[in-house]
Formats: sequence, structure tokens, C-alpha cells
Amino acid sequence: MVGLSKNILRTILILSYVILIGLIIYGLSSLFSYLNTGADRSTMLHTEIKKVEQYLPKLEWEPLQNEGRPMDNENLNALQNDYLDAWYVKQIAYKTNKTAGIKDYYTDSARENLFAFIELNKAENITIEATTLKHNPNLEFFSEDGQLAVITDKNVVEYKRIFKADKLVLETKETATYKAVFLLEDGFWRIRHLVKETADIHEAEAQHVSVDGLDIKGINYYPQANPWDMFGDQFSTDTISKDFKIIKDAGLNSVRLFVQYEDFGKAAVSPKKIEKLIQTFNIAEKHNLKIVLTLFDFYGDYSVMNWTLNQRHAETIVNAVKNHNALLAWDIKNEPNLDFESRGRDLVVAWLDNMIDLVKSVDDKHPVTIGWSNTQSASILKDKVDVISFHYYEDLNKLDDALKTLKTEIPNKPLVLQEFGVSSYRGLWNPFGNSEEDQANYHKKIQEHISENHLQFMSWTLYDFTKIPKEVVGRLPWRKRAQEHFGFIDQNGETKPAYEFITK
Repeated sequence: MVGLSKNILRTILILSYVILIGLIIYGLSSLFSYLNTGADRSTMLHTEIKKVEQYLPKLEWEPLQNEGRPMDNENLNALQNDYLDAWYVKQIAYKTNKTAGIKDYYTDSARENLFAFIELNKAENITIEATTLKHNPNLEFFSEDGQLAVITDKNVVEYKRIFKADKLVLETKETATYKAVFLLEDGFWRIRHLVKETADIHEAEAQHVSVDGLDIKGINYYPQANPWDMFGDQFSTDTISKDFKIIKDAGLNSVRLFVQYEDFGKAAVSPKKIEKLIQTFNIAEKHNLKIVLTLFDFYGDYSVMNWTLNQRHAETIVNAVKNHNALLAWDIKNEPNLDFESRGRDLVVAWLDNMIDLVKSVDDKHPVTIGWSNTQSASILKDKVDVISFHYYEDLNKLDDALKTLKTEIPNKPLVLQEFGVSSYRGLWNPFGNSEEDQANYHKKIQEHISENHLQFMSWTLYDFTKIPKEVVGRLPWRKRAQEHFGFIDQNGETKPAYEFITK
């Protein structure tokens, strides 16, 4: 028995020794492998910036005609990446009053001014939220030894919000020209000098398109089986074609569709989503329907640092369908005024203002609007949009007065009642709700208001739905059940009494 115990102990000691030796060999081999691997530039960044996901201003190089040595594409791309990263880390530093990342993109002498400015802001309790939206660099010089480069960046569009003690004190949008001198150090193109040569406050005049003859008689549309997920896995051209025929046969001429920011891939828009969007436009054209396309649905950030990503997203969507015959208008955002309290009115309006400029710079032929949730907000940015759109789910007896006020504030632009409707849900969670007959009476009455006030309209919505995502109205059953029954066609595919008043 004693001999058996000794054998077991001996076996344990031998196995422990073998495992220890194995761990030592593994550690030495890993160290050897590391020492024989070249340093990855991305791991050298203390800030671990990933510009592809965080900062994508519009950038267009002038044709290369620089003095000195010709620059190849590899060096030009490296210079461009480090230049934009330098802007980004500076913007982060000004927002946080911290210097992390500055040394990676600025030389010792250039850092001194930045550090001094940050320390001053910190002492005065000042922070700056800023971004650049557009760059037009021209390579002026590239040294023979490949260690020095000079660029002139013309007409840089820069947006800033300056806060003191967390209170907004200044908001500016400038167009400036910068001269930048770079030195190649440790594999980075670091800025030696960055000098602002000229600057002008940017007050671009609003560009408007003609909306003569605009006559919107439409409806907000989602397929019945996959509401709020129209371009997902259940996307069906057959279903959309069938529904668009119903809409056209009902006497309507347009539909309002929604592009969700994250669903379409944010800044890196999914080609598959674009393909589905174009297929939908083709179906609309086949049925002689026009589309009002609402951008940025379910987006509510508005952070200045994300503006370049938002703009690349919008630019891709607009470019994809701006020449399609079915396109009627761009709706920048659905009910953005609902974000005023959580995000701040000034920030939301500034985001909308700049997004209108972006959309119009890509497509100067189609009108732009904003889908405000009420008449009270509809006059915001009235001089920038081409069409005034608002939603109305309030007391119909107060609609005429609201319209009278709106027409006084905005006398010369088309008014579109872009969403309206009432639920026909009457059941366990709301036993005293509206019946289908009540819903029909509502639509009969509101169509009378529409006719008397010469409004254009887009009702909510074609179908009753069987499933409402929690992101739309939350998890409360009485809210979800009500939202399920706004349609003119019920869950069984039968027209409801309100269908008689879908157009008149």
C-alpha cells in the first residue's frame, strides 16, 4: 500500500515537471515569435483610432503636380490617413481637454501650442465640439528623401460648438484654407506646422428646387408581414408589387418609405440593402407611384463627432436613387423634434441644417423636407426646406386653427400632412377605444379638412399589423395593440370601413 502511494506521488511529480517544462518552452517560443514580427502601425497608436468607423469627412485631392519628388499612391494614402487622424485627435482633445494621441500626429514643436491651448481651455472650463466636413488638399512639395511634405487644404468646411461651463456660447460654421507641413517620424506623417491662412463664416444661401405641380396623395408604407423591417430577410418584391398595385388602385399616387441608419450599415452602407431599395423604386415606377424617402429612421445621436459618418451614409443613399424616375422627395428625418429634450434642440437643428446642405449638394433636383411630429415645430428651418411636412394625431377640431397659424408663418410653400390616422383597436387593453366605424368617421372628417385647406397628404398606414417591434412603441401591451390597428386593411387582408375614405 505504501509502495502504491509512492508510485502515485512519483507520477504526479513527473507530470508536473513535464507541464512546467512545456509552459516554459511555449513562453520562449511566443517571445521569439513576437521579436521576429514587424510592428503593426495600428498597434503603435496609443489612441487606437479607427478612422473608418469614426471620422470620414469628404476629401478630394487636387491632381498631383507638386515640386520635388513624385509621390506614389502608398505614400499619399499614408499622408492622407495621418492628416485626417491628426484632425480627429485634435477634435477629441478639444472636446475632452485631454492630450491623448496628440504626440502620434504632431511634432514636439507643434504639440506645444496645442497643449497650451488645451490647458487654457481647461482652466477656463471651456470645451469645443468640432468636426470638419470637407477637405480639398493640394500637395505642394514632397522632398527627395521622402521625409517632408507640404499641402494646402483649400475650403475646409469646419463646424464648431463652443461651451463654457457646459453652456453653449458660440456655434459657427467656417470655410478656411490651411497650410500644413509634415515630417515623417517613426513611420507617422506628423504635422510640424498647421496654419489657418483664411477663414470665412459659412452662410450658404438655401438652394431651392421648383415644386410647382407637386400633388401628393399618398400613404406611409410597410409590408404587413415585416413592418419596420422592410428591407430585411423577409423582403419580397412580389409582396411589394401587390401592395403598390392596391395603393395605386385606391387612387393614391405616392408612398413614404423609411431607411433605417443602422439597418442599412451606418457609414458603410450595405450594397445588398441598396439593391433592395432600387428594386423597390423599380416596382413603384412600374405602378406609376412616386416615393418620398425618409432618411435616418431610428437614429437619435446627432453627436458632432459622428456627422461625417452620417453624411457618408446619406451621400451613398442619395447617389443610389437620385436619378430614379420614382423619386419624389427627400425627407431628412422622421420626427426629429421628439429628440429635442434628450439631445438638445440646438444640436438637433444644427444636424438637420447641415444634413440638408449635404443632400442638396448631392441632389439639386428633388425637394427636401423634414417630417416634424406636430404643426408647432413645422416652421423650424422653413427657409432651408422646399416642402413643409408635419404629422397630426391631435384633436381634429383644432386642426383648422393650427393650419391657419402655420400658413401665416409659412405662406409660400406647399404643406403636406405627412402622417395622420387613428387606431381601431377596442379590446382588453382599451375596451373604450375607437371602433372601425369610428376610424372611418375620422378619415371622412380629416379628408374634409384636407380638401378645405388644400393640403397634400400621406396617411398612416395601409395595413393593420400583427407584430410591432418593441423599438417602435415599447413593450406595454396597450400601446402595441393600438399601434397594430391603424391600417385601412385588417390583419386578415379585408378592407375596413375607413378604406372608403383613403383618398377623399
